[in-house]
Formats: sequence, structure tokens, C-alpha cells
Amino acid sequence: MKNILYIITLVFLIPVSSIAQEINWVTLEEAVKLQKKHPKKIMMDAYTNWCGPCKMLDKNTFKNKDVVAYVNKHYYAVKFNAEGNETINFKDRTFKNPGYDPAKENRRNSPHEMSRYFGIRSYPTILFLDEKGDLLAPIIGYRTPQQLELYLKLFKNDDHVNFKTQNDFSAYADDFKPEFSN
Repeated sequence: MKNILYIITLVFLIPVSSIAQEINWVTLEEAVKLQKKHPKKIMMDAYTNWCGPCKMLDKNTFKNKDVVAYVNKHYYAVKFNAEGNETINFKDRTFKNPGYDPAKENRRNSPHEMSRYFGIRSYPTILFLDEKGDLLAPIIGYRTPQQLELYLKLFKNDDHVNFKTQNDFSAYADDFKPEFSN
């Protein structure tokens, strides 16, 4: 009888424990609105539908429990299709993609005006914005959870304001001890 109860308990607990946490993604407009009530920095994932490293970032990094917990606590997270057809209102401007071709939805498409505004030239690019929505830095390319951790903590703690040279950042990166699981 104990074995049957044990098995039944496991059957019900396994599905609950295997549900992955997810980052609370919002639109850029929502993030800016939330910043007015509770200031936090913004982490924006600029991706495209056809980008392999973007899919790896979603699967390996943005599903990591440590990344999820840290981002949800300290940032407003924004997903931005850098070649999509979304209309975005930001900083008293309207950004669109006038060259968007629906037939190329899952292939290379025209860059969104917001991509040009932020100078995005490759994918993925993770943009960090301050509490006023101003660009702090673009982080280009795929990052593992521990590689992203460096930037998440760097910008959250405003350590970047102390850097005067590339050597300052290099020293910071060399001394950084990651805590996230990989």
C-alpha cells in the first residue's frame, strides 16, 4: 500500500516540478510604463525568426532558472523582433517597418526602424537600457547563462559607470565570479 501511495505521489509531483520558470516578457511600451511606477533597467532581446543563435539563446539561456529569477527580479524584459512588423511608440516617436514583406516572415526581412534607431546589425543583440530608457550598451551574439550573468550584474549594479577604458572592463570581467548554473 505504501508503494502505491508513493508512486501516486510521484506521478503528481513530477509534472509540477518539471514546469520551467519563464522570463516575464513585456513590450517596450509596457516596460517604459512600468519604469514610471517602479524604476528598473530594461533588458531587450533583439532577435529574428530565422536566427539560429537567437533560438539557442531562448532555449539555453533564457530558460535557465538563475537567469529567469535574476531578470524577473531586477529587469523589465522585452522581446523585440528586429525584422518584424510591429508598431512601437518609444521616446515620442513611432517606429515601424515600412519595408516588411509578409512573404519573408521566417526569412531575412527588412530591418525594423527600431533596429536602426539602436544600431542593431547582427542577431541576437541584447540591449540594456537604463531607468530612463536610454541605451547603456548592446551585447552582440549568443551568450551562455554565465556569460550573460556578467552583464546582468554589471548594469544592475551600475558598475559600468566606473569604467574609463576597455582595460577597466577587462579587469572587471577577469575578476568576475559567475554564480549562475550553466
